[in-house]
Amino acid sequence: MSTSKQILVVFGATGKQGGSVINSIVNDAAASARFHVKGVTRDVNKESAKALATKGVEVVAADLNDKDSLRAVIKGAYAVFSITNFWEYFNMEIEVKQGKNVADVSKEEGVQHLIWSSLLSVNKHTSGKLSKVYHFDGKAEVEEYIRALGIPATFFLAGAYMSDYPGSLLRQMPDGKWGLALPVPADAQFPLIDIEHDTGKFVKAILLKREEVLGRQIYASAAYYTPQQMVDHLKKLYPEAGEGAAYHELPHDAFKGILAKQGMPEVVQEELLQNLIFIAEYGYYGGESLDESIAIVDEPLTSWEQYLQNHPICADLK
Repeated sequence: MSTSKQILVVFGATGKQGGSVINSIVNDAAASARFHVKGVTRDVNKESAKALATKGVEVVAADLNDKDSLRAVIKGAYAVFSITNFWEYFNMEIEVKQGKNVADVSKEEGVQHLIWSSLLSVNKHTSGKLSKVYHFDGKAEVEEYIRALGIPATFFLAGAYMSDYPGSLLRQMPDGKWGLALPVPADAQFPLIDIEHDTGKFVKAILLKREEVLGRQIYASAAYYTPQQMVDHLKKLYPEAGEGAAYHELPHDAFKGILAKQGMPEVVQEELLQNLIFIAEYGYYGGESLDESIAIVDEPLTSWEQYLQNHPICADLK
């Protein structure tokens, strides 16, 4: 490792967000010349971790529940990209503790730029009306904690994942026609992001424009799209396959019933329902514009149309 390089620690190195950050850094001449990347994962011997090592990434193991192991990987770091996975434990208390552990150690070790993968507090934005969107609220609680600690930080708020739609939510219905069915109006605003390719574009910009973005929330999305627009783009790209494609607004109980048939427990059904109600009634980012966030990125972001064109499930529609 060149001693002139600044150490960037990336948690979730083999995941969608962390992996995208690493790829953006190592594939960019200026960024890779500046940063030595330490990719943190629990198992350094799995194939995805070994693949990172071939790209020049220093792959290290750490446990988000163990401060000593965090201290070992964060020591000497200039910047840290921190992310937690709520769905691993489905426990907000554990997620909050993990996020605070990284924040505490980053503070102790003098990290100059902590980038926290955050989200809004649905509970606070709705004055308690929607109180069960734990995977948002926990991340927001960690963000508040980081701000209170006074660490130099920027908050990366990923939009709705484009990857959640083709083949899963946007799919062929029992009648053979393509459709999208959600418990929100057709004109609800979803900020979409190609999480695997565009996370890194935003985070790299955050790293390289530190002074400009310290203390800010960066709304990481390409654009707002409505459910109707998502379907319409499919019909436009693939007129034959998309013939008859439609958006269906589901009653809340019907949506939960579909999730129940997929084996999801009631607590998960309610969490996901409240999440969608929040998007429709309050806005994923509380109604904020994406313009200032997108302006920091110096590379083109992936549009929904481009994502659809490149998605494997759409190959048969061409």
